[in-house]
Amino acid sequence: MAPFELLTPGSVDEAFAALRSSVPGEVAVLAGGTDLLMDIDHGHAQPRRVLSLRLLPWKFVEWSEGGLTIGSTLPLRDLESDPRLAERIPGLWHAVRAVGGVALRHRATLGGNIVRSAPASDLLPILLALDAEVEIVGPNGVRRVELDRFLESSRRPNLEPTELLRSIRIPETRPSVYLWQRVRPVNDISQVGVAVARSPSSGRWQIAVGDVVPRPVRLPEAESELGAGDPAPESVKRAVERARSLSPFATDRRGTESYRRRVVGVLVERAVESLSPGAKGGALP
Repeated sequence: MAPFELLTPGSVDEAFAALRSSVPGEVAVLAGGTDLLMDIDHGHAQPRRVLSLRLLPWKFVEWSEGGLTIGSTLPLRDLESDPRLAERIPGLWHAVRAVGGVALRHRATLGGNIVRSAPASDLLPILLALDAEVEIVGPNGVRRVELDRFLESSRRPNLEPTELLRSIRIPETRPSVYLWQRVRPVNDISQVGVAVARSPSSGRWQIAVGDVVPRPVRLPEAESELGAGDPAPESVKRAVERARSLSPFATDRRGTESYRRRVVGVLVERAVESLSPGAKGGALP
């Protein structure tokens, strides 16, 4: 591991001052550190300074009428342990529990996962399906960005070098589900992740997938087949075919394009059926 200077600011102003005094590209921001510290240890990242956010007041969960705001440095285990999450936004609870093991979730954070914006993230698909937005703070003030716009490309979020992600906002609680496929449940990265949510206010269905294209994406064409009500079996089949026709699908060491297309179709169908009338909303099939 290459040596680096560790900075632990005690306030947001101190954090901004540290960013301004650092050379762009030579400072890395640490939230939970579960990925960053491994990258440094393996030589994939060699920052001269590491800015830890652990002392900033961003470890919180705030439930409001219909919605949820999550502080960016809140450990995933704290979020998972909130009994209201499984009841009100079950898809997000499923996704959080899909991230590694309990020990890792005690360190990993939602904000760090979003900023890293990895193609195989288990959290990004469900956040996309929930219409999440992020709150960014910087020297020029606060800006709020829809997550879909924030994820410009794989591992390159819409974040300036002097900005930090403070919180994640989910506008309403929704029946939702997150399903994934991987070789081993805990130790492997997902080969495919599928998130489906249904808005109680509009009736709209939203579908997002991860680890099949360069970045997690929504599937508006598949969503349109489901409409805004209870979809007929024929509509579900058309939505499945639309999801399978997404292009391009990745082929890598975790799975081939044809395998991923098949799995996406299966998981979309299961997820929609689990949220349809007669099923327990949000329950895993």
